[in-house]
Amino acid sequence: MRKNVVIISSSLHANSNSESLAKEFARGAEDAGNKVEFISLRGKKIAFCIGCFACQKSGECVIKDDAVQIADKVLEADAVVFASPIYYYEMSGQLKTLIDRMNCLFPKDYKFRDVYFLSTAAEDEDYVPSRALAGIEGWIDCFERASLKGSLFCGGITDGGEIMGSTKLNDAYDMGMNV
Repeated sequence: MRKNVVIISSSLHANSNSESLAKEFARGAEDAGNKVEFISLRGKKIAFCIGCFACQKSGECVIKDDAVQIADKVLEADAVVFASPIYYYEMSGQLKTLIDRMNCLFPKDYKFRDVYFLSTAAEDEDYVPSRALAGIEGWIDCFERASLKGSLFCGGITDGGEIMGSTKLNDAYDMGMNV
């Protein structure tokens, strides 16, 4: 069955390591016959959620910026993939801000069931992505029909492009093939 896959890359650096993972996931998902939309948060205007909860009544955010269109795409996706560099043992601020703004999806009939998380960091210990992953799982917990289907972490890389040649790129491709 062909799936509608939305991939959100939250690094603000072009060709970053986390974006490279996301692009390989996208390539795998496309090669498997899925419809893939790759969204980079680079250059997007995404304001902080103001906690007014108007979206819980109207289903629409009162702030009109790029987060509204991204949330609309996530609403219609079968699978959602978040890619983030790990900063201070947490997801990027851009991704956290977007996740907060997707509160407007809660009262809607969302289609996504499968959520994936891809991350990179300078630190290489297994526990490094745990806080960021907990944040993603907290968001997923608010959507009872959705679940975390996969997570991939590549540590020990700092400089942009340093991931090239890593077997983690193959893992991201394979994950995309099996979305």
